[in-house]
Amino acid sequence: MKKTAFHRSQTLSYKNGFAFKRLPTVGIGRERLHVNQLSQAELDELSNKRPTLTYGQPKQAPPSDFIPAHVAFDKKVLKFNGYFQEDVPISTEEHFRVRQVDMYYYLEDDTMSVMEPIVENSGIPQGKFIKRQRLPKNDRGDNYHWKDLNRSINITIYGKTFRIVDCDAFTQTFLESQGIELNPPEKMIFDPYTELRKMPLRMYVTPSDFDQLKQFLAFDKKVLRFYAIWDDTVNMFGESRRFIIHYYLADDTVEVRECHERNDGRDPFPVLIRRQRLPKKTVEKTDTFPTCVLEISDQEVLEWFTAKDFAVGKSTTLLGRSFFLYDCDEFTRQFYRDKFGIDGFQPVDIKKRPPEEVTQVIPPYNGFGFLEDSLQNCFSLIPKPPKKDIIKMLQNDRQVLRYAVMMESPNPEDRKRRFVLSYCLATDMMSIYEPPTRNSGIIAGKFLSKTRVPKPGSSPDSPVYYGPTDLSIGATVEVFSHRFVITDADTYVLNYMESHPGIFPEAAVQSMRNHFAPRQAAAEAVKRLEQSEPDQQELDAAVAQTQEHLQRHNYLPDGDMQAAFLQRDKDGLGLLDKADFLELCDRFKVPVDDPLFQKLICLCSHGENQIKYPSFLRVFQC
Repeated sequence: MKKTAFHRSQTLSYKNGFAFKRLPTVGIGRERLHVNQLSQAELDELSNKRPTLTYGQPKQAPPSDFIPAHVAFDKKVLKFNGYFQEDVPISTEEHFRVRQVDMYYYLEDDTMSVMEPIVENSGIPQGKFIKRQRLPKNDRGDNYHWKDLNRSINITIYGKTFRIVDCDAFTQTFLESQGIELNPPEKMIFDPYTELRKMPLRMYVTPSDFDQLKQFLAFDKKVLRFYAIWDDTVNMFGESRRFIIHYYLADDTVEVRECHERNDGRDPFPVLIRRQRLPKKTVEKTDTFPTCVLEISDQEVLEWFTAKDFAVGKSTTLLGRSFFLYDCDEFTRQFYRDKFGIDGFQPVDIKKRPPEEVTQVIPPYNGFGFLEDSLQNCFSLIPKPPKKDIIKMLQNDRQVLRYAVMMESPNPEDRKRRFVLSYCLATDMMSIYEPPTRNSGIIAGKFLSKTRVPKPGSSPDSPVYYGPTDLSIGATVEVFSHRFVITDADTYVLNYMESHPGIFPEAAVQSMRNHFAPRQAAAEAVKRLEQSEPDQQELDAAVAQTQEHLQRHNYLPDGDMQAAFLQRDKDGLGLLDKADFLELCDRFKVPVDDPLFQKLICLCSHGENQIKYPSFLRVFQC
């Protein structure tokens, strides 16, 4: 209906000669206003209220407090829904674009903002379209006010025309309370191109007569399982890997899963080919067709893999890989027996026979280095050091057996040479050292470095080395074509043999004890002589025993020894200081550390610091 009257109601009235303001009861067009009328509850309250009499001058009520606009309208915002059209001149599929916006009017400071809802993957910068500010209305400097906003109107902001179609409930209530008549709302217009994109594409494929739902209901959760092997040993670094092929009867899809073994060194990815339909035959592609495609459509496939394409004992090529099916489960056998009448699915033995062991031929020992070190070159390309007996090395650490040896040679000069043979118990190695001899003409020092010495007659491939049981007094040791005779040993050898009776035979231990018996007796006699003065018979016996010891060790005395002692005795008393005596003994290589010589020196002592050297020189007079 259209309005015919547009005048406003009269709000000025007079009563008893006084003018007062009257609230309007009807609005423009004589429509009834309910906001300025009392409700039924207020009328009932006034009818039951008794008047109060006031005597004297009436008291005026205090004026109400002033409330500023930013407090009264704080967080009160009017929201309008609208849109605007945007031309698209460069597209053939759309000529214009409709963009929806939300307009907000802030009552506290009369500012406005325009926001565009964000649409995912739109390709257009969206969000805040016009920031919050006072928007100009015209060229005269006026700004938009909430009285200028209504539904179903157009407003122009910075050259763009926005169509307001609706508002929210709070905005509608506020505008009606301020006496503004709202226009009826309009429907929001959507972008036609966006709506076109939402429509499904038309399919021009003739529907199949095959009932996929029936197949799914009949074969749901029924899977054929085949055990296959992929043999890639023909390629470099290839190997044989086992897989499980699942064929799902519900939708004719195939899945290939890999069987991992412990410590196979592969990442734990269980699926090699995800569940999908696999093409068996495809259309012939042209030379210009790319060799790598993301997916294959039904138009490019002539035939898909089905259950009849799998059989135990045959190879099947899936996506370029050849899988040999060697077994299946019991359900698969029963399915092929009922469906295709095939009853010959027998498992195939795919275990490879172990290769024949090739006997390794070790070449003969060439004589360089140790046999164990040279043998490592035959076992690996990069030789490793041979394993050592760590327990034996720890138990026998720094334990060395020392022997005095003499060379057995047809050359008379070599027969006079004396050596010290050291046997290391931790490594079973032997070393020989020659002490220096004055005016011998032979360079003394290291005769043999530490090495393991094989026994004569042992083969180079399996040599037998000298051990501690082979070293005894009088034994002959052949060291690389040189023969040595053991003539003496230190006291530690006897102690070691007595502490290890299980290693050495009793006869060898007793022989060593008999060898050290004269020395032990001489040492005891020295201790006794230190306490008492010896007699002549005991001195003669000591001289004879020492001479026998020197003859046994082939000690040749020097002819200048007596002249040297007489020259040192300037007084001619037959006495020398102990320091001069020991210096002369060291000069002529007299073994004064031997217990027999210590006993003789004690018998020839005169006082504390003098020695009777004529009695001592009797030993060297043969």
